[in-house]
Amino acid sequence: MRGRRGLALLAAALLTVPLTSTPAHAAESLPFRDPALPLPARIDDLVGRLTLTEKLSLLHQYQPAIPRLGLAVFKSGTEALHGVAWSNDYAAGGAKVDATATVFPQAVGLASTWDPELIRRVGAAVGDEARGLHAGNPTVWGLNLWAPVVNPLRDPRWGRNEEGYSEDPLLTGAIATAYGQGLQGDDPAHLKTAPTLKHYAAYNNETKRDQTSSNVPQRVLNEYDRKPFEIPLRHHAATGVMSSYNLINGRPATVDPDLAGLVRSWSDQRLYNVTDAWAPTNLTGSQAYFATQAEADAAVVKAGLDSFTVNDTNGEPTVTALQQALDQGLLTEKQVDTAVGDALSIRFRLGEFDPDGGPYATIPASVVDSPQHRKLAREAAADAMVLLKNASGILPIKAGGSVAVVGPLADTLYTDWYGGQLPYAVTALDGITERASATVGATGADRIALKDVTTGRYVTAADPDAVTATATSTGGAAQFDTVDWGDGVSTLRNAANGKYLAYNWGPFVTHDTAPTGWFVQQQFKVEDQGDGTVVLHYAGYETQESWFGANTYVTVGADGKLGLGSATAAGAAHFAKEVLVDGVRAAADAARTRQTAVVVVGTNPFVAGREAHDRTGLSLGARQEALITAVRAANPRTVVVLQSSYPISLAARGVPGVVWTTHAGAETGHALADVLYGDVDPAGRLTSTWPMSAADLPADLNQYDIIKSRQTYQYAGTKPLYPFGHGLSYTSFRYSGLKAGGGEVSVTVTNTGKRAGDEVVQLYTHQRTSRDVTAVKTLRGFQKVHLAAGRSRTVTFTLTPRDLAHWDVTRQRWVTETSVYDILVGASSSDIRQRAALPVRGETIPARDLSAMTRAETFDDYSGARLLDESKAGGTVVGAVAAGDWIVFRDAALRGGKSFTVRAAGAGSVQLRLGSPAGRLLGTATVAGTGGVYSYAEVSAPVAAVRGRQDVYLVLSPGLRVASFRIR
Repeated sequence: MRGRRGLALLAAALLTVPLTSTPAHAAESLPFRDPALPLPARIDDLVGRLTLTEKLSLLHQYQPAIPRLGLAVFKSGTEALHGVAWSNDYAAGGAKVDATATVFPQAVGLASTWDPELIRRVGAAVGDEARGLHAGNPTVWGLNLWAPVVNPLRDPRWGRNEEGYSEDPLLTGAIATAYGQGLQGDDPAHLKTAPTLKHYAAYNNETKRDQTSSNVPQRVLNEYDRKPFEIPLRHHAATGVMSSYNLINGRPATVDPDLAGLVRSWSDQRLYNVTDAWAPTNLTGSQAYFATQAEADAAVVKAGLDSFTVNDTNGEPTVTALQQALDQGLLTEKQVDTAVGDALSIRFRLGEFDPDGGPYATIPASVVDSPQHRKLAREAAADAMVLLKNASGILPIKAGGSVAVVGPLADTLYTDWYGGQLPYAVTALDGITERASATVGATGADRIALKDVTTGRYVTAADPDAVTATATSTGGAAQFDTVDWGDGVSTLRNAANGKYLAYNWGPFVTHDTAPTGWFVQQQFKVEDQGDGTVVLHYAGYETQESWFGANTYVTVGADGKLGLGSATAAGAAHFAKEVLVDGVRAAADAARTRQTAVVVVGTNPFVAGREAHDRTGLSLGARQEALITAVRAANPRTVVVLQSSYPISLAARGVPGVVWTTHAGAETGHALADVLYGDVDPAGRLTSTWPMSAADLPADLNQYDIIKSRQTYQYAGTKPLYPFGHGLSYTSFRYSGLKAGGGEVSVTVTNTGKRAGDEVVQLYTHQRTSRDVTAVKTLRGFQKVHLAAGRSRTVTFTLTPRDLAHWDVTRQRWVTETSVYDILVGASSSDIRQRAALPVRGETIPARDLSAMTRAETFDDYSGARLLDESKAGGTVVGAVAAGDWIVFRDAALRGGKSFTVRAAGAGSVQLRLGSPAGRLLGTATVAGTGGVYSYAEVSAPVAAVRGRQDVYLVLSPGLRVASFRIR
């Protein structure tokens, strides 16, 4: 088909491909339905029976039914990060439907167990529940699960910190492997579900995430950002990856050639790779990378993606663009066949085309929220909790005493965007009440009234559909309970109706029982103006002001209605904030009446930081800090339970006990009581470094080069609040007898306390000498051991020279250098109990030979320079941001070359200098102009002949993209 007539015929043909949940009639017995045939033969047989239109339709997220072949509709993408969460309702045109299912701890909490076997069991339960929901409604609950998230947690300010596992790639990969294996099941030929790893790659920022480019040098990309994807894929624990929204070194991740090459090399299974939601249209929209959708979609397929997540249930725009790409010669049918085969591969492995539906087809709906899964959720939530501090043995609490349970999270549970609906809720107050002789609760929230100083009227929710400043007194509807959740962002909950103040695109309303939704509109900054008044700064979607213009400050109209009418505080309505109930004082008074106080503080997963909204700081809400201080002053026996989705720079001092947990699901209260009362020994360990403050982090969240910016426990030089791997126990452990050699490291661990307990034994290494910058420590292995009092166990790790390799930029491969390696075994990255020195005979990285063309991206260090796309199809080059930006190639063996040749695009110059960016100038190559950023030319210039081993600097001018160079 060609031209407009061809597209019209294609659109008409699409209308004949029904999106029904079941085929109109069963196909006759065909080879692709024979389980005895090899999988490749079955895939090829089915692909060969499809028309071109049918093939293209299968490249959309919603794969339509093909009745003549007996194919049912297949929908990819059910969220299952820590339990089945939500899916899109096909019947309702793609509307989001939340699952009421078992909710396990948030992903970062699951990882804090450091227990792959437990996580495998959690994954198996989630896979069962996905099957159970699928059995009830297969068009809503698809079996391709978009989980887990394996982006390493490089910076704790990332809004999606709760979705990932760890700042360490090895730990992330191990937990992802366990969870993925559980999701997939243990049948060698069939999948229970098909997990997809998110989001490839180098993605850790939300602000303008579809427009920012992650600048990732080769070592960091290979050693850090790719590793968490590689590990589960090599262990057959995932069936594909989802591409991320960002650009990687100048190229949109949606067209990263890794997806067709490197990623697929990590698995001997056929992979099914998918785009993130609406990412294909970003290529022609926010990223402006391609002129037409046909070009964009062709590039997506050629880059190695097999499914377009776009236009909800409507696959027609995707099919139309792909057909245009075929017509224009941008794509071949063979390339389409490959992608279609990838898409169908997981359907075969899920058993869809087997006569009996495969071994997992009979899992019933009754598995959802089963008693067994509730028990597992309680176990996981307890094991995920981390005892951060336990001075004077305040924990465990003795059963039977009286307890005050106070704080904004004391008697409520929250789920998150990727969490399912809680089928029930056991809060901290609930769990502790079951153990204590008496309890008392208090939220710690201040109850306030806001009086418009201009009119003297109070803000009221007497009409929940239109909040106004019209009340004449501080009656119930004019009272709001306020909680500060951090970053200065608060929520305002009406005391009369229990609903939260929200903008709702105008007018202001009180409809919601909790902050929720994609556009979280229940967020406000109550900003003190220094004159006794405050203004309300709407922060519901502050990073996307284009949705409602620049006006983000609340004003009051002549009719008393609240609106967003000012871009600054100066033009906002000024309110007198009258504190009707001092929540901090009330909580302290309650704590004073009980033997022990438990202060439950933390974060709300929908407020201040989440997808599409990064945090700006690390502090707990100021009023919550004040609550801790006041309760501690009222009752010295105070335990803080910090429930958060990410590290917090907890400023409260003098509190004897601190326990951290994520938002851990319906069984949170039971699990917390299990830990606080000592039924469960605290076994969780931190999977991220907790900095003292945000000042210990790079000023810019987008610093992806962890080596240069000294991020994570591997490279940071600052003292943390709590180190990576930290977590205390109710017993104590002694390490002894460390042995290293012969490919193994072993150590004996002894429980020296009076009760059984769990220890996470952590193995780190440090390379003493290297050509390159090496990490302070690198995690090489871990094991969780349970020991009775007085018992010992020898823990053995495999550690070969290959495990000690790092990426050699000079030769573009992994290398283990000859060096002495420190073997460090202990209870955290900062608590090393045993040390040994291990000499390793490996390689010596030779001096660089710059006489052959050397890729510019293989530099050793840089200043200001940016990594950019060499072409839209592949390759990475280097460009300058400002004059004087440089890259350096250390230890180069110069041989007296007299010519300096640069392959570059654009216009500008490259200076060749020795020793430093301001060192001896050997010569300058000038590129007059190549006609475009993707048009390259070689330019040569004479240089002074130099011999010997030197550090060679290239000083770049803006406007030039340097691909490679040589000196000879």
